Amino acid sequence: MKTKRERTIYLEDTPRQEALEQCFQLIDFKDKIEKVPTQDSVGRITSEPIYAQASNPHFHASAMDGIAVRASDTEEAHESAPLQLAEYKDFVYVDTGNLIPHEFDAVIMIEDVNEVEPGVLEIIAPAVPWQRIRPIGEDITFGEMLLPQGHRIRPIDAGALLAARIERVSVMRKPKVHIFPSGSELVPPNEPLQPGKLIEFNGTIFSELVKEWGGEPELHPIVKDDPDKIRAALVKGSLEADLVIINAGSSAGSKDYTAHIIQELGEVITHGIATRPGKPVIIGKINGTIVIGVPGYPVSAYFVMEWFVKPIIHQFSEIAVPEKETLSVYAGRRIVSNMGSEDFIRVHIGYVNGKYVANPLTRSASVTMSLVKSDGVITIPASQLGVEQGEEVVAELMRPKSEIQASILFSGSHDLSIDVLSSEMKKINFRSKVTASHTGSMAGLMAIKRGESHVAGIHLLDPETGTYNLPYLERFLKGLDLVLLPFLKRQQGLIVPVGNPLGLTSVHEIKEKKAHYVNRQRGAGTRILFDHLLKKNDIDPGDITGYEREMFTHLSVAAEVKMDEKAVGMGIFSAAKAMELDFIPIEEESYDLLMTKDFFQGEQGKRLLQTLHSESFKENVHKLGGYTVDNNVSPIYI
Repeated sequence: MKTKRERTIYLEDTPRQEALEQCFQLIDFKDKIEKVPTQDSVGRITSEPIYAQASNPHFHASAMDGIAVRASDTEEAHESAPLQLAEYKDFVYVDTGNLIPHEFDAVIMIEDVNEVEPGVLEIIAPAVPWQRIRPIGEDITFGEMLLPQGHRIRPIDAGALLAARIERVSVMRKPKVHIFPSGSELVPPNEPLQPGKLIEFNGTIFSELVKEWGGEPELHPIVKDDPDKIRAALVKGSLEADLVIINAGSSAGSKDYTAHIIQELGEVITHGIATRPGKPVIIGKINGTIVIGVPGYPVSAYFVMEWFVKPIIHQFSEIAVPEKETLSVYAGRRIVSNMGSEDFIRVHIGYVNGKYVANPLTRSASVTMSLVKSDGVITIPASQLGVEQGEEVVAELMRPKSEIQASILFSGSHDLSIDVLSSEMKKINFRSKVTASHTGSMAGLMAIKRGESHVAGIHLLDPETGTYNLPYLERFLKGLDLVLLPFLKRQQGLIVPVGNPLGLTSVHEIKEKKAHYVNRQRGAGTRILFDHLLKKNDIDPGDITGYEREMFTHLSVAAEVKMDEKAVGMGIFSAAKAMELDFIPIEEESYDLLMTKDFFQGEQGKRLLQTLHSESFKENVHKLGGYTVDNNVSPIYI
């Protein structure tokens, strides 16, 4: 009878670089070299220097269309005394690339000769020996080194090799990397998705990364959480591959078998590194093959692939890992970190007022979109507590600097129309896009004040006057040259499950019917509106179940409501529509765009305004539902 495997209770805190060195010590690759046809060699790494097997050209060739002559026969030619030449006796016609007969040593361009009669030409200037003739070996000389060892072959290189009669090339074999996704909760992307099941997509990411780095991946079917199946997969992989990756099962849960099985079949060198994310990595060896246990969360998995799998593949090919482009940036917000672990912060980066400003994205290791949306990564060393707002740090770029520089950095309240705005801007200028940080209206307003954002989306209700936005600008941004661009009107209300099971009709009933409220974060305009309505109805926030539960976007609120029949959240109609939920209108509010006057009058501001006025933008915003776009309203200069 099988006994339940004991839970792993300890993970190491091995420094990342030390773990990589331990990994390198395990490497014992064999049979790394193969020969491939030159036509198939592009992208491959040369395993030895390559020397020319023939000269190019291998004969004296005409450099252009004209006539081949003996230079000594033309010495007397002059404008005042043209010299006549007879075909075959004194010259022959040649085209570019033609062989020059041995008796001739110069070429005169066809434009510089005059036909007197068929077979007789006239020239008015002498030729110089070897003019307009490509000598043997002008391009490539027999025996010269064409490419060194460790060179990644480019298309132009392959052409040069063929010109030098190199038909097959000795290259580093692509390392075979076997990838095993594991987890009983996983299903392939093409299968129906049931509650409790998750789509397996890490394997595709791994496969494409391995290809990009020069390896040959083999993605296996999902391995269930069964020790015997995991054991069989690891044995198979270790006997067939140069490197084995098993995804998930590397942490400290009751079903995280990987470390135990690797230890049972071979040896575990490292289990746990001092990083966030990516801590529960396993490095081991089975049957002489390195096995990497990669964490299941996609962000952790991506970084572990970068830190370990990428260097191993490059080590196999005996080439250095290329360095990523870096950029000095200023932290738009304070970033807190714990000492003892390296922290890798995904950030948006924008070029604002002559400096690059970085705002952190979510820190969660499970949020794939934090990588998709990231412009760069800031590394906080294990010895540092964090980064202060405004502090200069270095970011490793995940997008080209030129793309970052052309982007508009948006901060403030979340709205689905901002994604439409970004998409439409790229139609006008393919380099342009909106990089959005959904920080809430107040945070967006303060980002404009600090010069850390181009545009802020705000919808701040002033309870005393009942008006939106302008009172806050007067209060917090007085003295700045600003432009408030009336953007759109949108419906705010209660997002409820389909059929409105609790029968909610007002904010007051949220308390009475003990609904599970899903709130927005502090400083969000939607939360300010909700707090105003609570006060107006004489309701204490402490009496609202779930008031402290915060979400950063309207879509996140709607997603939570969709999962709970007793849930409710305040948000915009378009979010309810997107999630196929019901909606109870509360009021129409002004959602405006705030920016500096300099930005508004600059090139990016002009492109922004052009996009807002386009029929395509207005049409796509109306499709979202719950919006009124009026571009006839004039900008407000403050």
